Amino acid sequence: MIGDFIYKYYVDPILNGGAYNPVDTLTYATVLIVAVYLVYRWLVRSKIEINGDFIIALLPFVVLGATSRVVEDTGVIPFPYNVLFITPLIYFVIFFYTVFALLISRKLQNAGYVDSYHKLMCGLGVAGVVVSLIPLAYVGITQTQINLFVFFAICAMGLATSAALWAVMRYVFKWEFVDEILYKLLIFGQLFDASATSFGLELHEMTYVEQHVVGSALIEATGTAFSMYLLKLLVLIPGIYILEMYRRDGGNQALWHMILFAMVVVGLAPGIRDMVRMVLYV
Repeated sequence: MIGDFIYKYYVDPILNGGAYNPVDTLTYATVLIVAVYLVYRWLVRSKIEINGDFIIALLPFVVLGATSRVVEDTGVIPFPYNVLFITPLIYFVIFFYTVFALLISRKLQNAGYVDSYHKLMCGLGVAGVVVSLIPLAYVGITQTQINLFVFFAICAMGLATSAALWAVMRYVFKWEFVDEILYKLLIFGQLFDASATSFGLELHEMTYVEQHVVGSALIEATGTAFSMYLLKLLVLIPGIYILEMYRRDGGNQALWHMILFAMVVVGLAPGIRDMVRMVLYV
């Protein structure tokens, strides 16, 4: 019976690309929280400073996770190797590559070969993204299409809504702290995700579905995917306020950076994946 439960709620959605369910959603959310804390503890013990430069250096690996996931979506990776690029296993693949890039960059800096391990680490992430784009470009050219209008439309929606929310926070709420680049990234990452979802479900020629439990429930209740913007507002406004109060009250700065980065990831990564899929019509 336990085996049937595990297969139904965990294995089957992975193997067959099904939508998320309440069980695996809660499980993955719990795993994410635990993973963020464990990684934070490991970084502290390894004497790796967790600051803005470190978070920026991690961003290409977020993009890499998203583009690698789309490579699997295209079907060019044969079974069973494709399973490594399906959620949640892809998180482990990208995590180990990120750790490799971090360790090798630090080692080369300590040996005097590079001035800043952040730049080299970021470069290794960008290199990974470039490699992942090669099969995607091949599929787009030979099998589907590459629609750049979709790319620019979603980016424009994400930038416009992000700028609007940032302006409200900065000039209406008088939150000067949102001038912080990481808060801007958080706002953009989350609203970019909402833009990609909204465009895919309401405006794209192909038929897409919302796979996440909360999002699909909200869309069903409101009758429109544009309600995702409301969901993001309900998360971002109190979330950013609580994060800033934690930082101002003397909270652990390294942990603050890690939590903020995790919030960026859960918005930006699925948003990029959705956008790239729509650009390629897969």
